[in-house]
Amino acid sequence: MTDFKTEYDTYCTKHGVPERIDLMLCDLNAVLRGKWLPSSEISKLIDNQVRIPLSTYAPNIFGFELPATGLGIIQGDPDGVLKPILGTLKPVPWAEGNVAQVLVEMHEMDGSISELSPRRILKLILDQFNAKGLNPVVACELEFYLLNKRKNISDPPTPLDGTPDAQNYDLEVLSRSESLLRAIQAASHIVGLPIDTMIAEFGPGQFEINFHHTADVLAAADTAILFRRIVRGVAAEHNMEATFMAKPYASHPGNGMHLHASVLDEKGENIFDASDDEIAPTLRHAVAGVLNTMNEFQAIFAPHLNSYRRFFLGGFAPCAPDWGIDNRNAGIRLPEINGSSARLEHRICGADVNPYLAFAAILAGVLHGIEAQEEPPLPLEDKNALPAVPLTTNWALSVENFATSDLAAKVFGKSYRDIYTILRRDEIAQLTAEISPIEYKTYLSRL
Repeated sequence: MTDFKTEYDTYCTKHGVPERIDLMLCDLNAVLRGKWLPSSEISKLIDNQVRIPLSTYAPNIFGFELPATGLGIIQGDPDGVLKPILGTLKPVPWAEGNVAQVLVEMHEMDGSISELSPRRILKLILDQFNAKGLNPVVACELEFYLLNKRKNISDPPTPLDGTPDAQNYDLEVLSRSESLLRAIQAASHIVGLPIDTMIAEFGPGQFEINFHHTADVLAAADTAILFRRIVRGVAAEHNMEATFMAKPYASHPGNGMHLHASVLDEKGENIFDASDDEIAPTLRHAVAGVLNTMNEFQAIFAPHLNSYRRFFLGGFAPCAPDWGIDNRNAGIRLPEINGSSARLEHRICGADVNPYLAFAAILAGVLHGIEAQEEPPLPLEDKNALPAVPLTTNWALSVENFATSDLAAKVFGKSYRDIYTILRRDEIAQLTAEISPIEYKTYLSRL
């Protein structure tokens, strides 16, 4: 792997010297924070002289630091050092002028990566696989909606004109949005994202992008972060909006983030591959692992108030820890059980997740199942299968399940688990305290 100075010089040769570099730090909520660095100051980034407060990793969703986390001004708000993630220096195709962007991580003053880095948490899970001679291979799918540009931030979304209520796989819908979709594809190619197919999803103005399978799991999570930025940036350039909000419309499907995962051994062979038409034992164990950890990790898969609108029966999304073979009703689907493509598909996450944390939770479940050699219940298509208890629709309960989970403390670190819990409890307190318009509409003049 090259050093960042060489990477920057190569970038300048190919694209010209940028006017600025957007330094992008992914916080706990997957909001990108950071700085605009003039290219004249690039030596500061190369020499580890660019700093921001370590608390930048963990504000609440509104952007405020919480003293209860022990971070921020309560401890003097110390700085961390921003270091670029190699391989992520790319153009910003929708920006005015020559602008570059690069993902960064925060390091402590002793040079270690901050324990608050979501990317570091995923890396630690991958290290556990590697220590056993195993390497996950993943492919991500992301759903999003394109919307008319709103006048006010509190206005509800409205679909683009002429959009059908049900547009699943409708080629005409793709054609009508071709200009914007081609711009998204072009920007993705410029940035080097491994995009695969794009389809019109079910909801009005909803689309899905698939990414190629890769053994570079960290890069796959980086890709999800960068793609969300691309879609919002290109949509704004076309005087539209785009959202990865889990459930922007009450009566239409929500946005999901599905992760396909397999595992290779030291020989590069897929350990989920069955030698016959039976499901491989290791794949069964992995399925059991992700099912048995789903309740504890639901607060990662569904981080926000709106996320829980996807978990109602009949709500177009899987809402229970169950599984099936090529069954899209299931929380865990097995698209293939033979050959190099044998894998599981985790279908629970909303598109509003932090990809680093979600990937870490899913893969931790896979590893947990393999190590414990757990067995799953009967699949959905088995006539003797019992219905699984659905995941909770209660946001607060989900957060408390995470807060008391020993496995969450093991996977994310006790300190990170506790900080995550504090931030979610604060979000719950603030959002549930606000009286909604429908309450006024229903009760104010009637009671």
